[in-house]
Amino acid sequence: MTYTVHDLRSHPLRTLYLIYQALSTALVRIPWWILIYLPRRFRQRPSWSLQKAVMMRLVEHMQGVTSRTDTFRIVGDHLRPSSGRGVKQIWIEPVSGDLVSDQLRVWMEAGHVAPAHIPAYWIDKKGLESTPAGALASPSERILLYLHGGAYVRFSASPKDVIANNAKGILENAPSVTRALSVEYRLSKGRPEVPANAFPAALLDALAAYIYLVRTVNVSPENIVITGDSAGANLAHALTRYLVENVPTGSGLPPVPGALLLLSPWADLSNSHAATWNPAQNADYLGGPDAPLNKYARRAFLGPHGEDGALSRYVSPASINPRAEEASFVGFPRTMIIAGGAESLIRSITTLTERMRRDLGDQLTYYEAKDAVHDFLVFEFWEPERTETLKAIAEWIESADAQALY
Repeated sequence: MTYTVHDLRSHPLRTLYLIYQALSTALVRIPWWILIYLPRRFRQRPSWSLQKAVMMRLVEHMQGVTSRTDTFRIVGDHLRPSSGRGVKQIWIEPVSGDLVSDQLRVWMEAGHVAPAHIPAYWIDKKGLESTPAGALASPSERILLYLHGGAYVRFSASPKDVIANNAKGILENAPSVTRALSVEYRLSKGRPEVPANAFPAALLDALAAYIYLVRTVNVSPENIVITGDSAGANLAHALTRYLVENVPTGSGLPPVPGALLLLSPWADLSNSHAATWNPAQNADYLGGPDAPLNKYARRAFLGPHGEDGALSRYVSPASINPRAEEASFVGFPRTMIIAGGAESLIRSITTLTERMRRDLGDQLTYYEAKDAVHDFLVFEFWEPERTETLKAIAEWIESADAQALY
């Protein structure tokens, strides 16, 4: 689909367009997709069920529709937090100036951003919903710091958002993980909106959340699993890198976390893998580097930094551009990378995995779900791969306790 991102955001016909899309999709597109995908050989991947084939076409189509109308932001954002029954929303203080490195300060000035108050949400394991928001952690309690995906320009940290299925799935399967702090970091904006919240705004917000966990909730850093999917995984990596590179300098920052979990990481914003970004062709809903939403997201996130900003080791740790900064992973905690075999980003994820294994050795675990798409843990229908992957993640998380015995 060829379109311009947000071109119908303020259009007087926006509502009519959405009604037309809803009706035509329900009455025409879905029946047609069911018909053409009945023969297995015509599906995006022969191994896919009919449900997977149809749902991926639906997700791809709705991605274009909602990107034009900007209707992904219906749950909440950093200015309008989500609320309602079962939503445990708190506010996090901005990062103090003494925890900002000289390099981060340069990026802040170039990106025209500053530390800010941000919302976050506590998501509890089933059966522990009575835990007060922000309750002090017990000495052995393991907590997820969850950073949601959405190309840095969409979705919400709210437990009401579909992307929260990532954190909820891990909570359900990992016995020692009792709750997750889901961070409503600032989303980036680009033209036709007023540009805002370029890099490193999200990094500042993620850093503030980590400091909140350690200093306010008293979570031991070794019991924190920094987790992110897609762009959230890019941010999880950047946060971990910031801690690794700055804690030894006596900056007053808390120690590095106990573990890092990257789900379908967007690891190369320099587009150096562009030629192989979509080897699955029409299988993955994400599209290629020239897809309108992907181009908009890069432009909005990089902002005033421009294309040179994409060469930073914080932004593109998997870049193969010869001008890109070298990305060392010495000092990183034990890490697990999850990927789908049919996702558009598989080549850059493979590069990231190879580079991390070079420095981390057996402290790096890679798990690939055959024929799964980008960020497939979000889709509850993506079975049996979703359940199998969540069990593998849980086993990896719990293995830290076994390692501690030796």
